[in-house]
Amino acid sequence: MMEKDQRSRLLYKNVVASVFIKGYAAIISLLLIPLTLNCLGTLKNGVWLTISSILVWIDMMDIGLGNGLRNKLAIHIAHQDTQEARKVISSTIAMLTCIMFPILILMLLLVGNADVYSFLNVNPTDIPELRMATAIAVIMVCMTFVLKFIGNFYMGLQLPAVSNLLISLGQTIVLIATWIIYANGKATFLAIVIANTASPLIIYSLAYAYSFYIRFPNLRPAWHLISLGSVVELGNLGIKFFWIQIASVIQFMTTNLLISKFFTPAMVTPYQIAYRYISLSMVLFTIFCMPFWNATTDAYERNDMAWIRKASRKMNWMVASIAALLLLMIVASPWVYKIWIGDACHIPLGMTIMVALYNFLLIISMRYAYFLNGVGALRLQLYMTIMTVIFIPSVYLACTLTRNILWLLAVMCICVFPSYLVNKIQFHKILNGKATGIWRK
Repeated sequence: MMEKDQRSRLLYKNVVASVFIKGYAAIISLLLIPLTLNCLGTLKNGVWLTISSILVWIDMMDIGLGNGLRNKLAIHIAHQDTQEARKVISSTIAMLTCIMFPILILMLLLVGNADVYSFLNVNPTDIPELRMATAIAVIMVCMTFVLKFIGNFYMGLQLPAVSNLLISLGQTIVLIATWIIYANGKATFLAIVIANTASPLIIYSLAYAYSFYIRFPNLRPAWHLISLGSVVELGNLGIKFFWIQIASVIQFMTTNLLISKFFTPAMVTPYQIAYRYISLSMVLFTIFCMPFWNATTDAYERNDMAWIRKASRKMNWMVASIAALLLLMIVASPWVYKIWIGDACHIPLGMTIMVALYNFLLIISMRYAYFLNGVGALRLQLYMTIMTVIFIPSVYLACTLTRNILWLLAVMCICVFPSYLVNKIQFHKILNGKATGIWRK
């Protein structure tokens, strides 16, 4: 009972802290969007949003090591095995470093030799510094690639609020830097790119020093603790997370790119504004439900299924509340957009509705995925990434036939629905002790 109460108290503390942190981050994001739009204009802003969505690929190249770390760290902490925890942390850093260098070299070669203007459907006279800005963004993101594991480290300690805080601090620096650029009248495309990519690097560098030299010196990584066994263990679990991540990133990244290709780069801006607005519901959902991931790992390791059932009922209430919130957000969207961005960009109501539907399907799928991730039941989620294979050709067909962006969004909704059904079935089978064969792992 003491362990159960301590787990619940820690979860509630993180939820409460995350409410304030994520709420603050949402305000920062809302302020940043119109400010960046005023700095760059619709076309350049759309190009930057497209590039930033492509750069997400680099984050995903950790082959799932971040999520693997949070799961394994939670297990070792549950068993009070500090030495194994240090081995997992040290091995993660070593693997991320080895992955980062070839990615950096390959990306710089592509940026230096490929026709980035044609790829992004941009006239060279509109953004003459595009190649240099893209190269700098790649360098900054690759440097952040290794250090960002610190967020997963705190998630493994059942402290997701700290991970959220690091992200929020990075966004704060971005906002301050963007405002200074705008106020000084030096709002170039290159300056905005540097502001957005250098800020997270600064925060994660400081967080690494604080975490392992001040707050948790007993968990400090060391090169002599790098373990081949830990590398294999992390790799086996991480690769499953990796393919699941890749599937979601393909859809996220290619959406901006496909909009840019089939329509114009300028069309990316209204889609992203609608997505940022509606995704506030996703932010709220993750505030309350993300802490359940590693709390579930802890409960499952201790065979505390009663706690998991109770947590599941709370998630159901959260999903119902999110559904009501989304309906309210759709109704209020014309007034919100008017206050938020004025007449700088028009967002059709149909686009807002389709983005809301897509977000809700993601939420009800993630509601079960958090539990499955916590217990390491990833195989079926991995198989469901097959939907990504049909996503791009389906979008190509829909856009070619209709030339309507709403059909692109409809395809996104169709592709995520089967994952929701499979996740729900597997969750109930595991919870009721009826999972066998493919449904178990």
